[in-house]
Amino acid sequence: MEPAVGAWCDGTEVCFRLQDHEHRLTAVRLRSGVAAGDFAYDGETRTWQLRLPRPPVHRIEYQLDLDRRDGTTETVADPDNPRRAGDVSVLVCPGYREPGWLHLPQATGQWRDVYLPMPAVRSEMVARVWSPDTNTDRVLVAHDGPDYHRYGELGRYTAAMIGAGRVPPYHLVLLPPGERFEWYSASPAYARALTRDVLPKLAAELGTDRPVVAAGASLGALAVLHAQRRHPQRFAGLFLQSGSFFQPRYDRQESGFRRYLRIVRFTGRVLRAPAFAGPVPAVVTCGAVEENLANNRDMAAALARQDYPVSFTEVPDAHNWTGWRDALDPHLTTLLQTVFL
Repeated sequence: MEPAVGAWCDGTEVCFRLQDHEHRLTAVRLRSGVAAGDFAYDGETRTWQLRLPRPPVHRIEYQLDLDRRDGTTETVADPDNPRRAGDVSVLVCPGYREPGWLHLPQATGQWRDVYLPMPAVRSEMVARVWSPDTNTDRVLVAHDGPDYHRYGELGRYTAAMIGAGRVPPYHLVLLPPGERFEWYSASPAYARALTRDVLPKLAAELGTDRPVVAAGASLGALAVLHAQRRHPQRFAGLFLQSGSFFQPRYDRQESGFRRYLRIVRFTGRVLRAPAFAGPVPAVVTCGAVEENLANNRDMAAALARQDYPVSFTEVPDAHNWTGWRDALDPHLTTLLQTVFL
């Protein structure tokens, strides 16, 4: 039986229902990166309802836009759905499974802060570094590190995979985004700061000058690839999730972003390049319903033509941290096994 209120999903359809017994609302709209639509009011059940074909995902993160009779509007999480991811509601569809590593024992290790001056961008940052109790010279560096840890559970993944013996021990470095829209938008200055200031200082701190595996999502993925193209000797592997590889034919909706043209120029150079002198193993993942899907397909194909050992996977989610978290295994796992073993 279908629930009276809240949200549900089956193999072919999704349904959203919001109770409004006193009919105080004049309109309800679905806000989501996966689906959209206007609710209709059912006077018999006194609920707002919206039915849609099920999109090709296992989860839907959403909010509701509410218009009230007093003229006010508000965007809220679904009050009739208790499942949340931060300030958004989550509808879980049949077929979704949480990653198994969330329930594995974790390897022991220590966190510390590392101060990193960045004269190339006239700035500085403090990175959080987790090191296992086992000696290692391997390093994974993550852009948007605090959010990758908090929402993408990258630290938990690291300790679980090392504890299970699925990957060799490695240091995990969480880089804060700083001036994110400037630094992560194909900035030559940031690429210099990362490769000439940050990574050498980390190497000295960790006692290794071995090239690193670098990870990033969205603009963070773009910045990882941009730095590797300019300074390939610093990188041993790339983990790129939902990269913002903007192209005019797909991404004109992003043209208001002040560094849009710089990103477009960089992306175009990579896509047109017949070859590249420093290819490394690369993994690209992207949500099946993302605006970024087409440009990630193109980028993965271009890297493959340039002899990067690359894999590309469309995951059944959207542009969000849970989707990125859920793709860590097996995709990051396979990359780390390839590079570190």
